[in-house]
Amino acid sequence: MRKLPIYIIILLALVGCKEQYTTYSDAEYVMFADSLSTNMVQQDKSTFRVAVASTVARNYDRTFGVEVVDAGSNAIEGKHYRLLSNSVTIPAGATAADVEVEGIYDNIEATDSLGFKLRLVMNPKLKWELYKDSDCTKVVMYKSCPYDRNNFTGYAVLSSLFLRSYPGENSSFQKLVYTEPHPTEQNMIIIRDCFFNGYDVTMSFDPTDAAAPRITMDADQVVSDEASVFGQILGDNHILCDDSPLYDSYFNSCQRFAVLWLHVYVEDLGEMVGTVGHFYNVFEWVSDEEAERLMREGL
Repeated sequence: MRKLPIYIIILLALVGCKEQYTTYSDAEYVMFADSLSTNMVQQDKSTFRVAVASTVARNYDRTFGVEVVDAGSNAIEGKHYRLLSNSVTIPAGATAADVEVEGIYDNIEATDSLGFKLRLVMNPKLKWELYKDSDCTKVVMYKSCPYDRNNFTGYAVLSSLFLRSYPGENSSFQKLVYTEPHPTEQNMIIIRDCFFNGYDVTMSFDPTDAAAPRITMDADQVVSDEASVFGQILGDNHILCDDSPLYDSYFNSCQRFAVLWLHVYVEDLGEMVGTVGHFYNVFEWVSDEEAERLMREGL
């Protein structure tokens, strides 16, 4: 049997392979834009929006009811949140609108993860069966407290994978540290004897984005000498650190903790010798009374 030339085989494949497209008519479907809506509730910004969308625009306003579904909800309407309206209107010529919700800041605890389910009340023909429960969404709320540097001063418990890997003088991967406001830098603190005694480091808070508050550290901060921790000298006898570029470091104003991904490295006269590693650390601020109790217990 004679074989076909390769270019004929390719041509036949292109002709025989018809691309398949899924097309939709101008049928009208209305739904929540997302199946999960996660929202931050702040003291001075407690209202948020849950988006509703339509597949088409109409030349008239369209109003739909909005109801709370008890099943799957642990937030209490009237205590944790309020619907500012039990309906939503998509204006003429538009394909989207928002359900407005007010989170009740004072009734949400710092550790709460509260949620409730919303459903659109509308003609069943407007529900897009292609997407299950498109007429429903789960709304999740969490509390975001105002930033205050004073909440991150005083005693803190440091839990450190760096200390676990290189304990040096420490008998535990946890230690009690003392933090003070920096005298000239507004959002910076000084952590006394942070990882090893005799070596202070600084850490800065960036509260610009309340949804993603960040921690940074200045580069080339000395956390110890090499000989005490490594038992040998590989560079200029300084162990250096800054915040890791590989992972986000952040803080939580409500719960008064900070997560620091520490980049530890060694240099010799300014030239990189090598990276020791990237280590996860948590600072949890405690009251003076709690600090005294921890000191009595030997932390």
